[in-house]
Amino acid sequence: MQLLAQEEYGLRCLLQVARHQGSRPLTIAQVAEAEGLSPEYTAKLMRALRKGQLVVSTRGAGGGYRLARPAREITPWQVLRLLGGSFFDDSFCEGHPGLLKDCVHTPDCAVRSLWRKLEGTVRALLESITLEDLQQPEQPMLLRLELPTDAAPGLGGPGES
Repeated sequence: MQLLAQEEYGLRCLLQVARHQGSRPLTIAQVAEAEGLSPEYTAKLMRALRKGQLVVSTRGAGGGYRLARPAREITPWQVLRLLGGSFFDDSFCEGHPGLLKDCVHTPDCAVRSLWRKLEGTVRALLESITLEDLQQPEQPMLLRLELPTDAAPGLGGPGES
């Protein structure tokens, strides 16, 4: 499973907005600079996040983007679904028929069950975390996810001095 660039960058842009909630709205230029993205690409992502009702925008002087609801009510799953769609959906098999009109395994497919389970597991994890959680430093998130604390670059992992 691979995340699309727009899913990764969209989540990061949304986190920038979340980190500044309660202060002035963030402009496209501010979000773009903070994330090292072009203003054009950032505008495209923010437009999608606005259409998906995750952010609201205000025009004019002092305008910009704010979260549409509190950070504790927005999950990474919502962002990924909005920007990239589902990993596995009911039409997945229709897109992989091989040379035939329909996949030869459509009536009975153990692989389909595997993808459904994977989707459910990923979804459950991403729904259990909020933007509020993702605003904390990496170390507490590693502990929460029961990952080794040396799993992240910059945290004294293997090969670092």
